[in-house]
Amino acid sequence: MGKLIFLDIDGTLTETGTNTPPDSAVRAMARARENGHRLFLCTGRNPDMLRPLLRYPFDGMVASSGAYVKVGETVLYDHPIAAETLRLALETLHRNGVFCTIEGTGGAFGDADLKDFLNGTEGGNSEIERWRRVLSENLGIRPMAEYAGQPIHKIVIMAREAAQLTECRRLLEKDFHFVLQDVPAHGCVNGEIVSRDFDKGKGVRRIIEYLDMPLSDTIGFGDSMNDLEMLETVGYAVCMANGSPALRERADWVCPAVTEDGIYKAFEKLGLL
Repeated sequence: MGKLIFLDIDGTLTETGTNTPPDSAVRAMARARENGHRLFLCTGRNPDMLRPLLRYPFDGMVASSGAYVKVGETVLYDHPIAAETLRLALETLHRNGVFCTIEGTGGAFGDADLKDFLNGTEGGNSEIERWRRVLSENLGIRPMAEYAGQPIHKIVIMAREAAQLTECRRLLEKDFHFVLQDVPAHGCVNGEIVSRDFDKGKGVRRIIEYLDMPLSDTIGFGDSMNDLEMLETVGYAVCMANGSPALRERADWVCPAVTEDGIYKAFEKLGLL
């Protein structure tokens, strides 16, 4: 019986912020599928941002950090944020100087001055670098002023310091996760706000149950702390060498970095090829 393989994108399948996996990863995915294994994207990106990667043959997706789950053409789960809650969150975050991007199946909308904010930070983790590149390469993030009430699954947040999130956390943390990345010395706190009703791990479990597969036949690949629930759910958890130190400690194995043919080498080691 083939395995179910769940792949994060930024920093795992591709270099952060890009849409092209290394040739070695493309070869590995093709050979794995020929051997009867099924591949699923498992990402914080919304479905609209996934379009460039769908030229590769995936069997489904866990998108928007678990808010949107699909196998083939069948949507298993679609859970947008309530409109009133979204309004409250954005008002509170903006009042405290937090920069936001909101994402849903219909696209992403970002604060107008987010690019300037990012350009003023130093260094950064994979999520910050992804948003730098996404904005500079114009991969579909439209101005927040163009948002017209489309369903939204999550809020990406960036702030100078964690204290700017205090008010919003007080109002929403009972029902929402504030998933923050490690904070190196670059003067920026970044992460995402997602409903406690879903996460990447719950998305993985929805696919496992739909396909009636044993948990032991699942493998997950990730690099940052928003992959934690996925790696805690799958039967075998792999973290990239370029990944978060905290996540590396939680993984069953740390494979080479995405820039060192990590996916191919991992698939080879795990007998998927």
